[in-house]
Amino acid sequence: MTTSMTMRPETSSKAEPHARAHATLILTGENVEPEFWTKYFGVTPSSVRTRGQTYSFPSGKLSTRPARSGLWTFGSKAAVRSDRLKPHLDYVISTLALPRADLRGLLEAQDATVALWCYWLNDSGDRVPDLPADIRAMMEAMGGTVEIDEYR
Repeated sequence: MTTSMTMRPETSSKAEPHARAHATLILTGENVEPEFWTKYFGVTPSSVRTRGQTYSFPSGKLSTRPARSGLWTFGSKAAVRSDRLKPHLDYVISTLALPRADLRGLLEAQDATVALWCYWLNDSGDRVPDLPADIRAMMEAMGGTVEIDEYR
């Protein structure tokens, strides 16, 4: 399994304490059908894009070009108030009832990739993301990756 970490400068230092971490499960691929994944997981996604159709940005602005691939995401940002990563991961995993025995096969059928993306604000320089080994193993079993996007 691949775990990657990217460090970036934070553009805003006025983040609330609970806004220092969040997690998002991301499904992407040319054949990803957002409606299928919404029914499969039984939740309202955070974001969707259907290949060949225009889409809305988080700001609400409509894209001028159609999406090149499909996208389905579900995240913890609006639901969990914690500056630790683990509560965000637990929320995503429990809400989506992960792991699921049939998920890897369904992802392969849509030629989809899966990633667990983690936002991590390390404004103090001494915060270490709490990413448990069992979550890494679960993502590996699904054929996915864990990505920690660290901001300073």
